Amino acid sequence: MLFFTSSVHMQLRRFLLFSMALAVLLLETAHASGFRIANQSLGAVGISGAQVASTRGADASYYNPANMSFIPDQWQLETSLTLLHLPKITYTDTRFSTLNGTSDGELFYLPLVHVVTETFDRLRFGFSLTYPYGLSKQWDQMYPQTFAKEFSLLTVEANPTFAVALTDWLSVGGGVRFVHGRGQVKNEVAGGGLPFGMERSSKGTDTALGYNLALSVRPVSEWTMAATYRSRIALNLDGATEMTTSAGMVAPYSGRGDVAINLPAVFSLATAYTWDSLTVEVGWERTFWSSFDDLYFLFHPAVTGTPYAVFDGVLQKDWDDADAYRLGLTYAWNERWTTTLGVSYERTPVPSATLGFELPDADALVYSAGIRFRPSPRFEYGVSYMYYRTRARSIDAVTDGNLSDISGRFTDGGAHALTFGMITTF
Repeated sequence: MLFFTSSVHMQLRRFLLFSMALAVLLLETAHASGFRIANQSLGAVGISGAQVASTRGADASYYNPANMSFIPDQWQLETSLTLLHLPKITYTDTRFSTLNGTSDGELFYLPLVHVVTETFDRLRFGFSLTYPYGLSKQWDQMYPQTFAKEFSLLTVEANPTFAVALTDWLSVGGGVRFVHGRGQVKNEVAGGGLPFGMERSSKGTDTALGYNLALSVRPVSEWTMAATYRSRIALNLDGATEMTTSAGMVAPYSGRGDVAINLPAVFSLATAYTWDSLTVEVGWERTFWSSFDDLYFLFHPAVTGTPYAVFDGVLQKDWDDADAYRLGLTYAWNERWTTTLGVSYERTPVPSATLGFELPDADALVYSAGIRFRPSPRFEYGVSYMYYRTRARSIDAVTDGNLSDISGRFTDGGAHALTFGMITTF
């Protein structure tokens, strides 16, 4: 069909507007699981993100728009809700037990939306509402809260996409990325050689644009090769800053603050092959974290020459590009039941020299499983689970040259994700 009815159009438009409004509202209370959140759909959670070449549903709009040319010619809508639990992280200092700490555990909710239209000649359109990046840690103990009493970055992305089938076996796609970010930083400095205490609270928001590109090659119907690229997004979070101190007659500070944050580009290569009922995908992904050099805090009016200058200046990061390796299995038992399994290995971009309490990251192994049930040709329901297992990480302030003077061991952490979803075709 070349045109769709006005009623369907209006219902879909209202649904998308409601979903975007809900996502922005949830940014006020949600806490994210790390700087990049790779798994953004029912299928991706159940297959450890190995969803670039083999994607055959509405989430192709996000993971590989070019693949929209190869899925059945009908409207598809996927709605899902991810419950993400972040266990506490334990820090054990090697110098003094009084410097030990434990971060707060967290639970939050991510409503996700993916839509793919029917084909208009050789052209197809899609839309995805996702949360591509998030960073949050809260510490209540004296030493950790000096650096990150609360440190959070929350993002929501609206991503309209398109695909063009150049031939029956070659498709290209792309889209525009509208990313809204909201950040908050709280520090509380007490002791550490200072004769007084200080506290800082900053909030900021920004919206920026980017793009994504995709290429899919399908030499035969069973085999797909794919490449995708998501551009870097530069956010400048600007908002209110409040600072207080117990130092003598120094007045509280109330002004504006801003900090620039680069959300890195991502490049993926993947291939998938189907044998009868089994589809296997292997993929490699590089996230260009080397663009994340520092966090540069600026305050207006300036705080130079005041006790608050301790919060001013550059927080060095110098992160490295990081690779992820993904393997996913999808098995269709019959027309109604489908199961998935996935595993991935993800390298941390955080070097020992700049690791801090805001993100004590480590290499991780990710294990996933999912099941979907199709009671009728129009509806499919599913549930997926992911376990993100991080390694313990030890830091030595002297041998590692840690800029925050951290000498200790981070244990526990990781993440658990449970996603419930519904896929509708019409």
